[in-house]
Amino acid sequence: MPITLPATLPAFDVLRNEGVMVMSPERAQAQEIRPLRIGLLNLMPKKIQTENQFARLIGATPLQIDLQLIRMSEHQAKNTAAAHMETFYRPFQEVKSEKFDGLIITGAPIEHLAFEDVTYWDELCEVMDWTQTNVHSTFGVCWGGMAMINHFHGVAKHMLDHKAFGCFRHLNLAPTSPFLRGFSDEFVIPVSRWTEMKQPEIDAASGLRTLLGSDLVGPCLVEDPGHRALYIFNHFEYDSDTLKQEYDRDVANGTPINVPDNYYPNDNPALPPLNRWRSHAHLLYGNWINEIYQGTPYDMEEIGR
Repeated sequence: MPITLPATLPAFDVLRNEGVMVMSPERAQAQEIRPLRIGLLNLMPKKIQTENQFARLIGATPLQIDLQLIRMSEHQAKNTAAAHMETFYRPFQEVKSEKFDGLIITGAPIEHLAFEDVTYWDELCEVMDWTQTNVHSTFGVCWGGMAMINHFHGVAKHMLDHKAFGCFRHLNLAPTSPFLRGFSDEFVIPVSRWTEMKQPEIDAASGLRTLLGSDLVGPCLVEDPGHRALYIFNHFEYDSDTLKQEYDRDVANGTPINVPDNYYPNDNPALPPLNRWRSHAHLLYGNWINEIYQGTPYDMEEIGR
């Protein structure tokens, strides 16, 4: 939440330039407050686990959040009970006339497919275009972020010769960004993907800014102000044991997989993993929610105009 200071006080500009949330008394008095309407377009197979992960993060601020669960209209979930989907989710075609303060587009385990080969790609392109008129701020996560940066900027995803899997050290490349308020200079983030986006290709696209990156696994968080969007290719939302679940699954199935890097104590999968990213996960999603709160119109009909 912002601190209210006179705009002429020297600390106002100093703190604002450092990324601290400051607001003039005039702006504070003019604010009208209502719940923020956030949509979760859930493309993951384990719907309930993913709901819990994102709801935990966006529900940790003092602001009231109205979370709406959305699914692709024609795609049928295979790993979640039909009754759950029918009760709690609405298809995109049913909600596309509505306005949202924020939208999260999750990842999906379909990295090996070309974007245009995904069965619901045409409707997802419709969703991404719809965000420009009906959503104030959109957060694309992992494959969802790659899909968005490809759709809006033509940045390609590239297959890796081995899976990027584990907890990797990342650098804060934009310490004064309001989305990174409170971030350390370096930290670890869970990574689980077979594809990557290349930094030179992001740099060549107009209007993009990389906020977080790693020497080992490349760019992580990219800001796209022109489309009011953030793209993150890794998984701050993961629970402590999510990588363990993926590792145990692959071992049980006989799928070749390396022990996730820098995840288990002493890289020993017999030991319980340690969560070393939780605080930064809450910071990032809390900062995103607060930025929405600061900028979204009180009258939701004004969103996108």
